[in-house]
Amino acid sequence: MKNKKFIKIIEIKPINFNLKSELEKEAILNSYKIFLKTCNFNFQILIQSNKEDLSNHFSQVRENSNLENKNIQEISEKYINYIKEINNNNKSSSKNYYIITNYENTNNEIQDVESYAIEDLNNKYFKIKDCLARCGNNAINILNKEEIKEILFSFLNTRKYFNRK
Repeated sequence: MKNKKFIKIIEIKPINFNLKSELEKEAILNSYKIFLKTCNFNFQILIQSNKEDLSNHFSQVRENSNLENKNIQEISEKYINYIKEINNNNKSSSKNYYIITNYENTNNEIQDVESYAIEDLNNKYFKIKDCLARCGNNAINILNKEEIKEILFSFLNTRKYFNRK
C-alpha cells in the first residue's frame, strides 16, 4: 500500500456447518475459539455475497423443454419464475469469505521493511491456515496481484463493481 502498509488476503473455503452433527458443531466452535485466541494480531473477516447470474441456466431450461409438450413448457416457466423469485429475495447467492491481515511499519530501524513485512504476513497466514484447518476450513493464500486488486475493488466500490459486470 502507499503508506508503507502491507496486506495479505486469504480466501477461506468454508465447511457447511449446518450439515454437521451436534458433536461436530461443538468441536468446530471450540476450534474456532482457539483460532480467535491464538491469532493475537489484527485481522478482518470479510464476506462478499453475490447474486447468481442464472440467465444461462434459464436459457438451457427453455432450450431443453419439449417444444411440443405444453405441460413441460408450463412447468419449465413455473420453475424459472420460482428460481427468479428466490434469487430476487437474496436467498440464492454465492458467498466469498476472506481474511485480511496487515503489517504496518512502526519501527523505523528496520532496513529491509518489505522482506520483514512479507515474513510477518506469511507467519500470520500459516497461523490462520493451521487454526482454520482444525475447524475444517481451507485457507488459500492469494498471491496474484490482479486478483487482489479485484477483491479490494469489489469490497471498496461495491456498486461500481456490480455495474461493471
